[in-house]
Amino acid sequence: MTDYSQLASDVAGPVFDPQTEGYAQELLGINLVFTHTPDVVVGVTSAADVSAAVRFAAAHSLPVRVLATGHGVHSAITDGLVLTTKRLDAVEIDAQTGVATIGAGVRWASVVEAAAPLGLAPVTGSAAGVGVVGFLLGGGVGPLARSHGFGSDFVLSFSVVIGTGELVEASDTENPDLYWALRGGKGGLGIVTSVRVQLVELSEIYGGNMLFEAEHIENVLRTWVDFTATAPDGLTTSVAIMRFPPLDVVPAPLRGKTLLALRVAYPVSAEVGERAIAPLRAAAPAMMDNVGVLPVAAIATIHNDPTDPGKAWTSGGMLSSVDQDLATAVLGVVGAGKQVPLVAFELRHIGAATGTDVAGGSAVGGRGNDFTFMLIASLMQPGIEGAVEAAAADVLDAIAPWVSPETTINFAGPAHDVAQFATSWPADTFARLASVRSTYDPDRVFVFGPAE
Repeated sequence: MTDYSQLASDVAGPVFDPQTEGYAQELLGINLVFTHTPDVVVGVTSAADVSAAVRFAAAHSLPVRVLATGHGVHSAITDGLVLTTKRLDAVEIDAQTGVATIGAGVRWASVVEAAAPLGLAPVTGSAAGVGVVGFLLGGGVGPLARSHGFGSDFVLSFSVVIGTGELVEASDTENPDLYWALRGGKGGLGIVTSVRVQLVELSEIYGGNMLFEAEHIENVLRTWVDFTATAPDGLTTSVAIMRFPPLDVVPAPLRGKTLLALRVAYPVSAEVGERAIAPLRAAAPAMMDNVGVLPVAAIATIHNDPTDPGKAWTSGGMLSSVDQDLATAVLGVVGAGKQVPLVAFELRHIGAATGTDVAGGSAVGGRGNDFTFMLIASLMQPGIEGAVEAAAADVLDAIAPWVSPETTINFAGPAHDVAQFATSWPADTFARLASVRSTYDPDRVFVFGPAE
């Protein structure tokens, strides 16, 4: 058995092994499906803690993984050393330059809150509780996708501990190959301790969501499909067919219903926004419609993603195109009246700004696709896993003709083999990422992706 006393003396943060009080609590994330049981956990409080922990892990042949919020976890961790980053929670904004320095444990809500009084905003994710660093390492698609691009397009530099335990900077002038890889390459490259992001000038957005009753799902979905063909470049929309359980925690108007949610985000005036989405509003009467001018501080209300921990299952990818045949296929498996154990099936319209790479390039996959899809299920009901997987297989089979052979890693879900894993990037990008990983982590201290 490894003696962790030296590790405990080398770091300022707490160290937990399975017999230490607080071990299980330290490993909790947003998704309660997975119970993590690594050999040791370090609650890092600084970059120095990360360096010391990585050196210890390398010396003792312990694979290293990171837990921030747990949004990107697709399996239980059963060995090695886990770094929890929630204590790296500082956000500093230079009001003159609009540059935010963000710790590895920070969630988007904290950055949005800090930036809003300055008339600034990050190119954030749709969920307030998602961790900043994990989102950016995978590129990151949010409400500003079509107007601004991937979140990682706005990263100026990373502070990162590489496989030797050394803390380095990655930017367009320092370790530029690592900088390229960290913007979209996701993992296996190092442990990011902080990131510097360029905020954008934005105080208001025309946005919100509309909900439509089951009898209008087909017409609204088909209208949205046609709408995306000519939508303005800066307008990001999505639709989700949602099944709300008949539980008291669900608001009474939604309880037990199947509805379509239509989300809108457009950084323009009310007049321009109203005119742009008029065809969507004309598709059917909405049971709820709160689309209008929003303070940027309320951007997370557009999607209203849950922030409390729960047992969730997700799978997703990207679509090469959408058309009315796709709408027919979707309605045939998750439309009104279908009894499926899925909470939501979502389609997002991206493209426009996401289709243009940054100067110097980045490792983001899927830039050639204009749509993403996501399936979401709750696993709170015991024994439902099999039914969820069967229903998801039916959906994926139905939409297969439109699924792109290339996706983006944050939407990819669990990868069962190297071939599936590789679909998250163009082939040349995947090969270059492997080369950069071998440079900065030659001994493969950092676990990422399926075993070859």
